[in-house]
Amino acid sequence: MKLFITGIGTEIGKTVCSAILVQYFKADYWKPVQSGDLHYTDSDKIENWTDHTFCHPETYRLQLAASPHQSAKAENIHIRLHDFQLPETQNSLIVEGAGGLMVPLSDDTFMIDLIEKLKLPAALVVRNYLGCINHTLLSIMTLQQRNIMLEYLILNGEFPEDTERVILNSITEETKIIKIPEIKSSDKEHITAIAKQLTITKL
Repeated sequence: MKLFITGIGTEIGKTVCSAILVQYFKADYWKPVQSGDLHYTDSDKIENWTDHTFCHPETYRLQLAASPHQSAKAENIHIRLHDFQLPETQNSLIVEGAGGLMVPLSDDTFMIDLIEKLKLPAALVVRNYLGCINHTLLSIMTLQQRNIMLEYLILNGEFPEDTERVILNSITEETKIIKIPEIKSSDKEHITAIAKQLTITKL
């Protein structure tokens, strides 16, 4: 099982959700591009929050905490799609993107292009906020336009019934649904506890 974790925006809990899926599937982890926070990367978090996870090295490690294309430019680096190669492993693999589908890797290359290049199904992380329905439906439409399989829709946290209903009405029967409760603390104890109780459903 190989899966690309993306989201409807930034700061919606992709790394926490990735950790839960890594723990659940006993998977390896790969963050293709790390922009900023090199003192405590997303790979470091996954290692701390899960049991004995192997984290494959990032293809790009950029110092500036910004969009990858901006971070790369600050270091006179040009991110190229052909530099990314899916890590070889006998285990399942969770790949975590940066931000949402249209986050630029360069002026003319976006995160969705990387998903397409790697030929992976996607898991879309959704969090409740004003505007999340619009961002979710646009993300689902964009994946459909590129013929990228939406393998999982991940509802991260609590949702009003009306919001959840509209979002779930936008997916097909092939997409599986994961509901993750509000997490009190991002640590190994809470991550592993949620992974043990995780249920995967369909419409």
